[in-house]
Amino acid sequence: MASLGIPRNTIEILKKYNFNIQKKFGQNFLIDTSVLDRIIRAAEITGEDLCLEIGPGIGTMTQYLAETAREVVAVEIDKNLIPILEETLSDYGNVTVIQDDILKVDLNRIVEQRNGGKPIKVVANLPYYITTPIIMGLFEKQVPVKSITVMVQKEVAERMQAGPGTKNYGALSLAVQYYAEPEVVANVPPNCFIPRPGVGSAVIRLTRHEKPTVQVEDEHKMFSVIRASFGQRRKTLVNSLTNSPELGISRECVAEALEEMGLPAMVRGEALTLEQFAELSNRI
Repeated sequence: MASLGIPRNTIEILKKYNFNIQKKFGQNFLIDTSVLDRIIRAAEITGEDLCLEIGPGIGTMTQYLAETAREVVAVEIDKNLIPILEETLSDYGNVTVIQDDILKVDLNRIVEQRNGGKPIKVVANLPYYITTPIIMGLFEKQVPVKSITVMVQKEVAERMQAGPGTKNYGALSLAVQYYAEPEVVANVPPNCFIPRPGVGSAVIRLTRHEKPTVQVEDEHKMFSVIRASFGQRRKTLVNSLTNSPELGISRECVAEALEEMGLPAMVRGEALTLEQFAELSNRI
């Protein structure tokens, strides 16, 4: 099967199947072989790896992954793409396509059955409307993952790797950095896709920490504190946390914890590091 990274081959297969691109699934097909090469290199796929691809589309990146990985499991939500994938991946015996919603698939079972529970590598051109739930789902469900290399909206990639005190820093930055080391490996302009998205994209690699970089007594509570801290960005941390129905803590309790940490009473959430959020959560 001809490479789908070449635009005319993508156009040909979409015409052949009279395929209508679905906006509701955030479908944008990659048509740039140099970007595909960079994704495969950044993901550091080897012949030992089981690779999970989320949203294979018409199989453009799946072909590249199948050439490199030991085995590829591709999960596609759109049943209309299954016949196309059967054709475009017919040359590869090491690919399994599952037609399902990635948020509903038991990935831990797949890793256990197909990789003996050893960590897998995740690669995806993610639909932008559902990027965060997919990435956080992989982390929170404790799926054994070595790295996640994904194409996302450029702004989201910037938020994932933002540090304290910057405008992009927020709950997503802290959640991602708690679990992994983020690194933007490529910026991708809109003309690399059919159809062209209205925003720029970026490839980001999240390398999973062997163990979390901060010590926290209650992960769930720390993330509640983080969410509340960024819920109202203009407010001080004392006000944000006191107003949070999820936390149910007094003003005095927050003020005391901040004082013990040597932080000013008027401090805002965006000034705190992940380590400070862990300490604050442990104290309250």
